[in-house]
Amino acid sequence: MTLSPLQLDALTEIGNIGAGHAATVLSQMLNERINMSVPRTSMIPLSQVSEIVGGAEAFVVGVYIRVYGDAPGSILYIFPRHSAVQFVNILVGQHRGPANLLREFEQSALKEIGNILTGAFLHALASFTGLTMLPSVPAFAMDMAGAILNTVLLETETVANMAILIETEFTAKNQESRGQFFLLPDIGTLEVLLNAIGVDKGCRR
Repeated sequence: MTLSPLQLDALTEIGNIGAGHAATVLSQMLNERINMSVPRTSMIPLSQVSEIVGGAEAFVVGVYIRVYGDAPGSILYIFPRHSAVQFVNILVGQHRGPANLLREFEQSALKEIGNILTGAFLHALASFTGLTMLPSVPAFAMDMAGAILNTVLLETETVANMAILIETEFTAKNQESRGQFFLLPDIGTLEVLLNAIGVDKGCRR
């Protein structure tokens, strides 16, 4: 299945609205101006998720949330190593070392950021579609990208073989970082979402 330009534009716009909500919340939390945007949305085979974030052996930070309700699926937000460090520098106001040395409270801060980002996106998506989508408690991991993805797939056997990639750009305190936001719809969920958004026509198999 592929998405038409109209469908990708609709998902990108929803992503930008979610990013705006998340930026407002983070700005209030950090008492610092935060800018976030979604420059690109694409649909990729599930097998390419690890490749997108630098390869299966790339060390990354991931936040995973299961979505229940009318459009079940999974959300996986992946921070590259350098982006995780940049986030922590902004949060704690000091330079930190490699991401695998993050302390517990810093890991919790990154987990909360991932939770805010995913929550804001789900809120925007629910507002557009009228669907009920309930997020689970977020799970946090620092590991190789392939290992994190395999764990997610083992826990969610109903995920379809395609993923929606929503790239995010984050700017604060003159620092820029990127993250990859993956929406992993269950089988049949993508059609439900596109139909609810109103751009179901043109979805090509």
